[in-house]
Amino acid sequence: MLNKITLSIAGLALISGQAFAECTSPDMPAVPDGATASMEDMLTGQKAVKTFQEANLDYMKCLEESYTAAEETVKNGTEEADVTAAQDAYTKGIDAYNDAVSKEEEVAGQFNVEIREYKAANPG
Repeated sequence: MLNKITLSIAGLALISGQAFAECTSPDMPAVPDGATASMEDMLTGQKAVKTFQEANLDYMKCLEESYTAAEETVKNGTEEADVTAAQDAYTKGIDAYNDAVSKEEEVAGQFNVEIREYKAANPG
């Protein structure tokens, strides 16, 4: 019975590590320069930002699943090596999630700046 539990936990750690590897961070979009961009450029930029945000949300959901599985292994693991690997996976997952949040804030903030610059360059 103990071997089955140990194998299950080891499998969970392996699966959570694989799940983390399957999470793919989207590339940050190019944001147009609002001071010189056309309306079409700004609309294309807006679409790219929205596409990035959707892909980033999917990425964060994937990370959340991965670090949640790792957290369960940390809580319920009996083999030290499995728990250590799960702790590492959990930390990497949380760090990647926080980085994804920061990137999304950066893209949104940058695009908002460019919108203001566009409006200043194209009054009316």
